[in-house]
Amino acid sequence: MAALKWVVNQRTPTLIYKSTVINQLPLMLIAHHRLYSSMPKNKKEEIANGPGLEDFITKSPSEIKSEFFAKRRRLPLPPWLKTTIPTSKSYNKLKKDLRSLKLHTVCEEARCPNIGECWGGESGTATATIMVLGDTCTRGCRFCSVKTARKPPPPDPNEPVNTAEALAEWGLDYVVLTSVDRDDLPDGGSKHFAETVEEIKKRNSRMLVEVLTPDFRGDKDAIANVVNSGVDVYAHNVETVKKLQWLVRDPRANYEQSLEVLRYAKSVKPTLVTKTSIMLGLGENDEDVLQTMKDLRSIDVDCITLGQYMQPTRYHMKVKEYVTPEKFNHWEKMGNELGFAYTASGPLVRSSYKAGEFYLKNLIQKKNTRDTEQKSSQ
Repeated sequence: MAALKWVVNQRTPTLIYKSTVINQLPLMLIAHHRLYSSMPKNKKEEIANGPGLEDFITKSPSEIKSEFFAKRRRLPLPPWLKTTIPTSKSYNKLKKDLRSLKLHTVCEEARCPNIGECWGGESGTATATIMVLGDTCTRGCRFCSVKTARKPPPPDPNEPVNTAEALAEWGLDYVVLTSVDRDDLPDGGSKHFAETVEEIKKRNSRMLVEVLTPDFRGDKDAIANVVNSGVDVYAHNVETVKKLQWLVRDPRANYEQSLEVLRYAKSVKPTLVTKTSIMLGLGENDEDVLQTMKDLRSIDVDCITLGQYMQPTRYHMKVKEYVTPEKFNHWEKMGNELGFAYTASGPLVRSSYKAGEFYLKNLIQKKNTRDTEQKSSQ
C-alpha cells in the first residue's frame, strides 16, 4: 500500500496520496462522520456494543491510578534510620569554629545523618569533611544534590593556605578533604588538592589527612599529584555495583575507571591506605555487592564503607530498598573475611564515617612507621 505523508504549504498542512491532493484534514473528518450517519441501524448497534478500552487492559482505572501514585511515592523511613539531634560539646565547638573560620563541610551541605557521631567524637577523634574547589560540580550524578554547571567559578587561589591555617587553629589530629568534580580544569583540580594537603602538613606534620577525590577523568598525573602531596589516606568512591553505574553516576564516570584510580594510587605509593564506599538500596543484589567487594580487594583496597542510599530530593533517584541492620552486619563480616583492614557497614555509614576513630588512625600510623623504616634501610 502506498504511504500517506504530510507536506506543509504556506498556509495549511495537506495530505498527499500519490502526489495528488485528495483532501484537507477537516474535510476528511466530515467524510467519516457522513459515512457513519449513513450506516444501517444494525451496524451502528454493532459498533456501540463492540469492545471498549476496558477490554484491552487487565486492571481497572482505579487500580492503575493507585499503582501510578504508589510508584511516585517514597518508601516510608524505617525506625533504624531515625537519628537524634546532636548536642555534644565537641559538636557545638566544631560548628562554632566552622562559622568563624568560614569553612564549608560536606557534613552540613549533604545533611549527613552521622554529623553528631563524627563531630562529637571523643579524645581527638572528631572528624569533619572539608570541601575545596568550590561547591559547584561539572557532573550530574542521579544520587547527588550538589549544584552543577558546565563552567563553575574558578577556585580560590588562597583557599589552600586559608584552609590550612583554619585547621591548625582547630587542634584536631585527623581531617578529611573532598571536592566536587572539576572537569573544566586541565588537571581536574589535583594541584589545588595537593597544595592544600602540603599547606596542612607544613603547619602540623602530625595531622593525618584523608582525601576523597574525584576520578580526574582517569588522568594518572593528576592522581600522582595528590598521592605525592603527603596524604595519608587516598579515598575514591565506586558509589555502586558495576551493573548500576550507568543508571546512578554521570556518564563520564564508570566502574573500571574508578577501580583504576584506586589501583594506580596504590602503585604510586604502596604503603598508602586506599579506601572506597558503596551505597546500598539502589536495586543491587547480594551477588553484585560481593563481586564488587572482591574486585576492590583484588586491587588491594584497604578500607571500605557500606551505607544506605538516601534520596536527597524527589528529583533524584528513588530508594529501591531500605537494607536492614542485620544485612549490613553481614557485609561487615564479609569485608573482614575478604581481608579488608577496615570495614564500616551500617545504614547510616557514609564515606568519611568516623574517619578519625582509633582503629583507622592506628592503621595509618603503622603504615607510616613501616614506610619510614623501609626508607631508612635503603
